[in-house]
Amino acid sequence: MILTLDMGNSNIVVGGIDENKLYFEERITTDHRKTSLEYAIMLKNILEIHKIKRSEIEGAILSSVVPPLNAPLSSAVKKITGKKPMLVGSGMKTGLNIKVDNPKSVGGDRIVAAVAAVAQFEGPIIVIDMGTATTLDVVSKDGSYSGGVILPGVMVSLNALVGNTAQLPQINLDTPKRVIGKNTVECMQNGIMYGNAAMLDGLIDRMEEEMGEKCTLVATGGMARFITPLCNHEITYIPDLLLRGLLILYRQNTGENNN
Repeated sequence: MILTLDMGNSNIVVGGIDENKLYFEERITTDHRKTSLEYAIMLKNILEIHKIKRSEIEGAILSSVVPPLNAPLSSAVKKITGKKPMLVGSGMKTGLNIKVDNPKSVGGDRIVAAVAAVAQFEGPIIVIDMGTATTLDVVSKDGSYSGGVILPGVMVSLNALVGNTAQLPQINLDTPKRVIGKNTVECMQNGIMYGNAAMLDGLIDRMEEEMGEKCTLVATGGMARFITPLCNHEITYIPDLLLRGLLILYRQNTGENNN
């Protein structure tokens, strides 16, 4: 089993995975104030809850978009597992030809998701990740990472709307019953939910037009399961896409092949 950690701006997804199954997946809050020991205690608790023994963990790999926390979290993993996690970054074997202006500037999570998508689907592929930010990334038919777009995530947009208006309340993002809202809460829910769905549809259309071909559409991230069913396009939702990608990268960069 490989311990995988995907550190985003809001949450750290911790998983135990191998080629046969996902043993567990949990989320902990990304917090700059936490020390290495505090993260170690949280990891220890997760492993104990799922009855995972230290001896069952072959290795660990970390993808991060929060560089200041790389060292504390890596140290926490080493404390609990005895193994220093591999860090996704430049110089790592990915199997992707990264065709952008500055390959080193591409977020590790975007590359990890693309690697996982390529392993499962034929290109061209558009990979959608809906977390704190929403990203759409393109992988061409020949397996090249071609770039994409980054925009505010669903909750970032909602929090900005509520925080910058005097009379709009905090709301839950329930699935809308109709597009035209009949009250303030419905109007906000519909605007956020259908607005993001329409945004995805529009960007997909423009990307496919620019590429001159239809793409396989794959989505992951905490908000994707709520938004993608409202889209007009057929989008495959894979909640553990990044964990699968981390496993692939771990195998590629340790010379292991357990297939």
